[in-house]
Amino acid sequence: MPWIRNKPVRIVMRWQLIVTTAMVLALGLLWGFHGAASALLGGVVSIISAAAFSAIVSRYQGVTAGGALITALKAEAVKIIVMVILLWLVLTLYKDVVAVGFIGTFALTVLIFGMALFVTDDPKAAGIKQFE
Repeated sequence: MPWIRNKPVRIVMRWQLIVTTAMVLALGLLWGFHGAASALLGGVVSIISAAAFSAIVSRYQGVTAGGALITALKAEAVKIIVMVILLWLVLTLYKDVVAVGFIGTFALTVLIFGMALFVTDDPKAAGIKQFE
């Protein structure tokens, strides 16, 4: 993910991938192949929509608060549109989807993406000592 210049988004997307992998393993043991595939698809829907969001946000070059707000709103709109389309595609094309695993993994990874607000870019604010 080197094309994502926003460090908090990059960290949160990594956590989305970790949680998706854990859910695939857990639901694979619980419900077999279709449970694992459903968890994978739920996580992938969220990760792809987060990647669309970060692609738009990473292209922003301006310095005004208004420009940043407009870019964030555009990115959020694209993220929601991508989510809706991918959710629709999975639910219509994959007949053996385990809905609990699919929606559960999707919801969990979407909540994790919201945690990007709590990730800081500044190592000093996080209490990390730097050597100069």
